[in-house]
Amino acid sequence: MSKEKTTAIVAEQRKIAPDIYDMWLFTDLAKDACAGQFIGVYPRDGARLLPRPISICEVDREVERIRIVYRIAGKGTEEFAGWQSGQSVEILGVLGNGFPVQAAEGKQAVLMGGGIGIPPMLQLARELKTAGGEPVIIAGYREGTLFLKEDLERYGRVYVATEDGSAGTKGNVLTAMEREGLTAEVIMACGPMPMLRAIKAYAGERQIDAYLSLEERMACGVGACLGCVCKTTHKDGHSHVNNARICTDGPVFEAREVDI
Repeated sequence: MSKEKTTAIVAEQRKIAPDIYDMWLFTDLAKDACAGQFIGVYPRDGARLLPRPISICEVDREVERIRIVYRIAGKGTEEFAGWQSGQSVEILGVLGNGFPVQAAEGKQAVLMGGGIGIPPMLQLARELKTAGGEPVIIAGYREGTLFLKEDLERYGRVYVATEDGSAGTKGNVLTAMEREGLTAEVIMACGPMPMLRAIKAYAGERQIDAYLSLEERMACGVGACLGCVCKTTHKDGHSHVNNARICTDGPVFEAREVDI
């Protein structure tokens, strides 16, 4: 699996919701990329040296493109939003371990995405459908700007939850799970930490296998800086402490393995 700094070309970019942008990048990293992995995107401004970690939303291996959907969260991502088609940018990838698609084979998989954790669910749903599955997807939004909903519907049955009740079920992804009477044999999720904690507890109570993509602030993206360490239930073989680096050991973990 490649992990290198390389030059990508912006294929296209558009705004799809308030402060949320959808960008396709031409890059040969598409050959290796899979659901749940991420890339580091470098700002062109030399004052900001570290890459911003952004989850892979979709992969087009035929024309070697990677799609990222990101929210403006600071000066770096604010710069990204101004990039135009044809512009060259530096990226680092492919990073992280991705979701174990094989763990869902022959099982009813429910995918849960919350906020900017929704984009990784698109490539995951695509891979699960390609493998013969019929995933159920629950997307949780703050309000009724339902970005990526139509894209997700190409690969599975989609349910929506909104915090303000403006669309779908009022509440969160687990509220929608309960209200719609959905059941799962395996859950795969990405979103804010409170959502992932609730899913871990929900899956644990029902003895459902769950895989969580942890969204944490990362700096180097390659495990050197130890800026994205999380607690685990087992000791790391190298450091002999109950820690794991989300950027290299994750970002996807089996829910029972992490203490969140």
